[in-house]
Amino acid sequence: MFSKILIANRGEIACRVIRSARAMGIATVAVYSEADANALHVEMADEAIAIGPAPAAESYLVIERLLDAIKRSGAEAVHPGYGFLSENPAFALALADMGVAFIGPPVGAIEAMGDKIASKKLAQEAGVNSVPGHLEVLRDEDDAAQIAGQLGYPVMLKASAGGGGKGMRVAYSEAEAREGFTSAQNEARSSFGDDRVFAEKFIEQPRHIEIQVLADGHGNCIYLGERECSIQRRHQKVIEEAPSPFLDEATRQAMGEQAVALARAVDYRSAGTVEFIVDKDRNFYFLEMNTRLQVEHPVTEMVYGVDLVEEMIRIAAGEPMSLGQDDVQADGWAIECRLYAEDPFRNFMPSIGRLVRCKPPAEDATVRVDTGVVEGSEITMYYDPMIAKLVTKGRDRAAAIAAMQSALDGYYVRGINHNMSFLTALISHPRFIEGRLTTAFIDEEYPDGFTGAPRDGVVLDVLLAAGVLMHQRRAARAASIDGQLAHCRPTFGADWVVGLDDDYHAVSLASVEDGFDVDLDGRLIAVRSYWRPGERLFTGTVNGRHVTVQADVAAAGFQLRHGGVEAGVTVRRPRAAALAALMPHKAPPDTSKYLLCPMPGLIISLAVTAGEEVKAGQTLAVVEAMKMENILRAERDGTVAALKAGPGDSLAVDDVILEFE
Repeated sequence: MFSKILIANRGEIACRVIRSARAMGIATVAVYSEADANALHVEMADEAIAIGPAPAAESYLVIERLLDAIKRSGAEAVHPGYGFLSENPAFALALADMGVAFIGPPVGAIEAMGDKIASKKLAQEAGVNSVPGHLEVLRDEDDAAQIAGQLGYPVMLKASAGGGGKGMRVAYSEAEAREGFTSAQNEARSSFGDDRVFAEKFIEQPRHIEIQVLADGHGNCIYLGERECSIQRRHQKVIEEAPSPFLDEATRQAMGEQAVALARAVDYRSAGTVEFIVDKDRNFYFLEMNTRLQVEHPVTEMVYGVDLVEEMIRIAAGEPMSLGQDDVQADGWAIECRLYAEDPFRNFMPSIGRLVRCKPPAEDATVRVDTGVVEGSEITMYYDPMIAKLVTKGRDRAAAIAAMQSALDGYYVRGINHNMSFLTALISHPRFIEGRLTTAFIDEEYPDGFTGAPRDGVVLDVLLAAGVLMHQRRAARAASIDGQLAHCRPTFGADWVVGLDDDYHAVSLASVEDGFDVDLDGRLIAVRSYWRPGERLFTGTVNGRHVTVQADVAAAGFQLRHGGVEAGVTVRRPRAAALAALMPHKAPPDTSKYLLCPMPGLIISLAVTAGEEVKAGQTLAVVEAMKMENILRAERDGTVAALKAGPGDSLAVDDVILEFE
């Protein structure tokens, strides 16, 4: 067994590998860029080595810098994590030349399956059902438009290298094919150092289901069930679960056996994933094989009780894996949500800055948090904006969903925008709960973007009752500090109202030992909690149901968050509430004459010049942020008065790119 391994990655996956290595008694070496000097994975590792500037293309993607770090550290093996160089055959070959073990598959398997074009050709030769496509590299925009027209729209333009939703565009017209080709090529070049793009038919309304495989150098190859990864946005997975609520046992076995056959065909060793798209009739088609650990691997680990990182390390060291196909037994259900630093209310624009507060829920047998950040960490513009992967387990799907709802309510993050309200809305959506999933779920359910989770009666009762209890406790504490007599402390009678974002309800309450019985518009709500002023999380029960509410002090009350809903709660006298309603609201500034940068990022290109007339929907600029290209379009017809920034400029949120007349 190895005595020291180097992790050629960063963030949560580096921390994940370190945890397994530490449990095995193996020393670890972290590498870091200038932006990651104070990162969690650097702190966790036994030693750490700097490898260059913040941009990944100048640090984490530079093979020579990593090889130098390996030499300096004396590491015997390298775990690549996912992304970056994890599927780069040149990196694996360089390690072999150094006599350093690569904790991953053989180079031949990486070359055959890590390249989407080559893997599809191999799958076709092996008789595996594949999506119709043009498996040659597209030369330019004209070639992309011609091939797309031959395949018939819609088509998927996809980078041959890499994954994670980068370098992928769906085109429904010739114009979109041309534009999509350029964006996919640019993203692929930036993220993977390989700008090859190909086209395939886009199958609408599919499910994305993948099979986890594990193979060693002793002839053993097995599959560990499936993961449902259909909840996606811009081809980036958002929620994953194991098993799938859609597959029957016959389909599961057929997909598993096909995945194993494909792995054997390339003499696979290590952990890998075979991805399929599955139609409404459970017909499945090979999509690609990822020759690395997947982001969503924790759901498989929780359901099957297997440490995939440990198995990868043991296989790389020449040992047989610890289980056979007959040992694979599912236990319960697991769901993973990806927490991102992005604003779902602003079209999911990335958010950067310091995590001023970051308190994840407590981990136990039902809750797991894989993260690479802690309170005080910085989310930068250089890397993927993931905060954490939140995973919950239950005896069945309903229990796993309930555990996730509670865990999301209790994950307290401040300082940057995040997508937890969106995740809560997704996990609580009736269609999700029913298991009626496709990769178009988000587009279909939120065609006009995300505007907030539904404010149903149960959520509103929780927010109002919790707000009343917290207000009473804070008022009682203030009265005590002021030295008032006990009989003078604030009480609620029929002449009090509680407001949720200025929607007021009559309220009165009766004190009990650990809370209050709240009369809200004639409805009785029993709220019980030991919450005290200053606590950021309200935990207790509302009508006997355990709840967690996030609480921040606001000017006139509290800003509360529960069930994906964020709202201000105030308790006032009716006269005070009426006067508050008359207070003027500051009008936002008129920015219609400007194109503002919606996120911190780098201007890649400008498509217009000063004095040019533009039409609504026309491309104005392309901004790159967190390894993704974002096309900014005109919202209305107009004339460009002046350009305020140019290609290569780094901009902050709301910096002016151009001005209209």
